[in-house]
Amino acid sequence: MRIFLAGATGVVGRRLALLLLDAQHDVIGSTRDPLKAARLSELGVEPAIVDVFDGKALASVMARARPDVVIHQLTDLPSAPGTPGYATGQQANRRLRVQGTHNLMQAATMAGVRRVIAQSIAFVYALADGARIESDALDVAAVPPRSLTVEGIVALEREVLQTPGITGVALRYGYFYGPGTWYDAPPKPPSVHVDAAAHAALLSLNKGSGVYNLAEDDGAVSSAKAKREFGFDPAFRLPPRLAQALGTFG
Repeated sequence: MRIFLAGATGVVGRRLALLLLDAQHDVIGSTRDPLKAARLSELGVEPAIVDVFDGKALASVMARARPDVVIHQLTDLPSAPGTPGYATGQQANRRLRVQGTHNLMQAATMAGVRRVIAQSIAFVYALADGARIESDALDVAAVPPRSLTVEGIVALEREVLQTPGITGVALRYGYFYGPGTWYDAPPKPPSVHVDAAAHAALLSLNKGSGVYNLAEDDGAVSSAKAKREFGFDPAFRLPPRLAQALGTFG
């Protein structure tokens, strides 16, 4: 299949690009940075230099790419929690999830794409006892700054799951940990290793629809649906040969 991977140079995106290539898919990876585009080319990814906030340019790039599936792994959080840039990053990430996702879905629709898989998060549920499942309520009554995250996720999932003519999949990931993230070990429940997160997107290429929790069995959320429907394994790690190739990306 031809896969348009939005956010191919991110911590999940670059792992996913390697997994997709290893599975013999053609990958078109988006980035705003020409230097990163060159690195994508070295890995075997066809780079597409485009800003997701430029809807017209994105639609043109998508039309030329002619993808069978679009995978949305775009995020904009360069600063870790508790650091000076984190609050600004929350605002930027909300905008990306709202406006960026809208532009991506519009471009996908115009290009005739029938399946979109998107990165969501599993820590936006309303507080309650027990492991959260996908049908449980989100924390829409949250106050700032948490409300920025919840609002962004609600908008993202609405676009991905309710755009006519497109089968949408929203992957609700736990807090990322592993190489390239802010944490070497699970920071708090729910958590998921970035390798397992990338692998889940590969597994969902042609299986399932709707919302899926993806996290370790730490009691915060249940990933039973993802395990049952497309074989999600939170213990998955990149094979050494792919991990080595990833290391060359920088």
